[in-house]
Amino acid sequence: MILEVDGIHTFYGETQVLFGVSFDVRPGEVVALLGPNGAGKTTTLRSILALTRPSQGRVRFDGADVTAWPTHRVARAGIGWVPDDRRLCPTLSVAKNLQIAAKRTRFRAWTVKDCCGIFSALDHLMHRDAENLSGGEMQMVAISRALLGSPGLVLFDEPSQGLAPKIVEDVLATIRHLRDEGVASVVVEQNAELALSVADRALVLDRGRVAWRGEADELRHDRALRQRLLGA
Repeated sequence: MILEVDGIHTFYGETQVLFGVSFDVRPGEVVALLGPNGAGKTTTLRSILALTRPSQGRVRFDGADVTAWPTHRVARAGIGWVPDDRRLCPTLSVAKNLQIAAKRTRFRAWTVKDCCGIFSALDHLMHRDAENLSGGEMQMVAISRALLGSPGLVLFDEPSQGLAPKIVEDVLATIRHLRDEGVASVVVEQNAELALSVADRALVLDRGRVAWRGEADELRHDRALRQRLLGA
C-alpha cells in the first residue's frame, strides 16, 4: 500500500471530527472520499498531511509511519496536495509558483514541460501573476504545482469546485493520466458522480466515521445505495 490510514481520531480543539477512520490506497489507485458537508473529508486529508494531527491512530506512507512528521517532511516524502482554494502565492507569477514547488522524491520527476503537455494553456500563463488567473487557470497551476513535487500520491480536495465543465473534464483526465503513470490519488468531491466516474474504490464518511467502503462502480450503479449514503 502507498497509503495506510489506521484508526485515526482527529480533533479541532475540544471538538472531535474523526472517529477511528481507516482506509488504504494502492500505488496508482484512485480512491474517492465522499460524504455530506461536515462528514470529515477535508479533515481526513489534513490529518494525512499533518496539518491537523490525529490524536490517535497512525498514518503510513510508502511504508513509513509519518503520523508525527511535520507537514513539510510529509510533502517531501512524496504526497502532493491540491486544496479546494488552490492557495497559490497571488503576487508571484505562475512560473515562480511552480518553481518554488519543485522537489525530488523517489517517485517519478515531473517537469514544467510535462505539465504543459497535460494543460496546453499553461505555457501561455507563465508570466501572469496568480491573482490575475481565472478559477480554471488557478486549478491548472495548483495541479501542476503538486506534480512538480514528484508525488507518489496526490490529495485532491473538491477539484471540480467552481470550474466550467470543460475544465472539470481536463481535471478528471489528469487524474486518469496520473493513474496510468502509477501515481495514486485520493479525491474528495461533493459531486459523487464525477468522483465515482474516475475512482477505483470509494469510501463514504458520515459524521466522522466510515459508513461504507467498496468498489466505485458498485456505488455508482446502485442508485438505492447511493441515495441512502449520499442522498443523490
